[in-house]
Amino acid sequence: MDHLLTAPCNFGLEKPLAFEIKKAGGQDIVTRDGRIDFRGGADVIARANITCRTAERIGIVLARFMAQTLDDIVENCRRIPIEEFVGRDGNIHVLQGHSLNSALSSVHAIQTRIKIGLVRRMQEKYKLQRLPETGTEFRVDFLMLKNELTITLDTSGASLHKRGYRALSNAAPIKETLAAGIADLARIRENDTVVDPFCGSGTMLIEAAMKGAGIAPGLNRKFSAMYWDCIPKKVWQEAAEEARSAVRSDCGFEALGFDIDPASVKLTEENAKKAGVDKYITVRTRDIKDFHYPKDGVKLITNPPYAERMGTSDEVREIYRTMGKVLLPRGDSSLYIITSIDDFEELFGEKAVKNRKLYNGMIQCRLYSYYG
Repeated sequence: MDHLLTAPCNFGLEKPLAFEIKKAGGQDIVTRDGRIDFRGGADVIARANITCRTAERIGIVLARFMAQTLDDIVENCRRIPIEEFVGRDGNIHVLQGHSLNSALSSVHAIQTRIKIGLVRRMQEKYKLQRLPETGTEFRVDFLMLKNELTITLDTSGASLHKRGYRALSNAAPIKETLAAGIADLARIRENDTVVDPFCGSGTMLIEAAMKGAGIAPGLNRKFSAMYWDCIPKKVWQEAAEEARSAVRSDCGFEALGFDIDPASVKLTEENAKKAGVDKYITVRTRDIKDFHYPKDGVKLITNPPYAERMGTSDEVREIYRTMGKVLLPRGDSSLYIITSIDDFEELFGEKAVKNRKLYNGMIQCRLYSYYG
């Protein structure tokens, strides 16, 4: 049975995610700001959760409808066939969603009415006066935008950016899904050499290595929908086996990381080992002023300090001036820098060939691209 599915992502990563969804078998793909809508069955749900690098989660769209009053929400939710997913003892947990530019602005009130409507539907279908709610938890999310309410059943559980390898991080880590998106925009391939002179906790290098080696980001974690009776366990087993068969264990990928902080170097090594890509990554302690390209044809991708995240504005600006002296690529090398600094190009001393808007958490950034 096909469902309408949705996958939110960082703003600016819609195109890479749409490609990933298509590769996972998604059909009727529609690109929206910060999300991709598509259709697919249980097999697509499993493959998308296991293989998508830039999605934050995969959800089943239960309903979309206009709602001007709280009663509208209850009545519409009573029509949702939630029993197709949730058994009589299922525990429905409505997460705190968002309401933007809508007549109904109280998130808590919307949240409560969704739960009431879904519970009434289950009471009617299972002929129960009181639901036991002792079984599997089903997480429901919602977004109210311009009076249109979208209700989604989450299949992922913990956000998909939680790969499992980064229990610890430094002061200003980049999100795994964003790092993966940058690796995609840099067109990382299996025989590339990737360099990060500000490796921090190693996220950029690890995501690039996983992409180069064809390692699916969700192979070593669990998902909420794995515990649903409505999705056969075989579906998840087949999706995982398919992902394992795509791993390129003999690829020529190589990654080099540098950081001025020895603790960050050690952290990168530990995280790379947890991710299973330590054989591809070499890390050294080095100040940016001492950086030099190790060879021609490398792809340098980095997330340097910016004042919103760490350091002072003066310190950061001086780092960027130094970067302009040592990072400008030559030959066949290329450079990708993500930062929120508005006058980055002026400080760096060179206008980028291309820049695109991305978000690191709530911070608006730009990815600046330079080619040798």
